[in-house]
Amino acid sequence: MARLRLNTLKPGENYTAQELDSFVTTTDVALLSTNANQLFTDPDRQYKVVHEFEGFFEHSSDDGEKYFREKKAYVVEKA
Repeated sequence: MARLRLNTLKPGENYTAQELDSFVTTTDVALLSTNANQLFTDPDRQYKVVHEFEGFFEHSSDDGEKYFREKKAYVVEKA
């Protein structure tokens, strides 16, 4: 259970869906998954972090502009 207290993810490492759930609940990050909306359906499923980004561009529906968000973003795929 101690491993559930993650404060960062490392590219190339595997994590369970339960660990990722705990991480995004306690950390201001964006998590992108290659298996659509099924990321948290099986808490024991393993996911590999394949990319880490320091931020991303986001389109604002308010003013139509694109803004860079300085927010960690991770891409994960089923291991």
